Amino acid sequence: MAEYYGYSIFKKVNTFVPKNPATRNARGYIDANPTVWDQAAALLYKEADTAKNAGASEDAVKKITDEAYLYRGKKRFLRAFFDLATGKDVVVDLSPKQEETLKAVIKKYEKKLGTIAFELAKTGSSTNAVVALSPIIDMDEDLTPEERANFAKLGETPFDMASLETCLYVADEAEQTKNLVVAGFDIGRLGLSIGATSGANSAGSTQTPPPADEGAPIDISDEDLPF
Repeated sequence: MAEYYGYSIFKKVNTFVPKNPATRNARGYIDANPTVWDQAAALLYKEADTAKNAGASEDAVKKITDEAYLYRGKKRFLRAFFDLATGKDVVVDLSPKQEETLKAVIKKYEKKLGTIAFELAKTGSSTNAVVALSPIIDMDEDLTPEERANFAKLGETPFDMASLETCLYVADEAEQTKNLVVAGFDIGRLGLSIGATSGANSAGSTQTPPPADEGAPIDISDEDLPF
């Protein structure tokens, strides 16, 4: 399992991690090197504070803070599983709540992890996605012959922890700036422009989606599980 801070806006900007991420303290707050997305969020939170002090309505202030929240880095988790259907490792992208749910089950059955299989399931979608990890009691009946054969191979090849560092899409500052434009933020408020940030070839360009990669994590919040 690995923890990271990802940036995205549902159906507008795909999840990415900054090439040069902000420095965060033990509580997850930024104390140095904020990304352009962090700067956008900070600007809006400051604007909301100013509006509040000026007597703006609660709804007006909330509208600003809601927008600011969109640009903040969100804590996410990558957890690796061994997929019995394919006989290969798979990495699943989880929200903190989803990770907490799965971790509790794994902890409960930690002494049986090498002797029983589990079913990973999801209901709902987007922010309403709920995950469940359930032990399979009767593997002879509930697993196919191929799945039982793959289960017998469990542990033959240890999971490559270094692969967790390569399965996320990394965006440099130029692409992060373009993504802010895609998201609808006025980058001029940060003194930025596409031409100045990313060069002549970036003019008029749009967000580059993450490449199709078998090693990319499955976002359990937005996608159907492949098993």
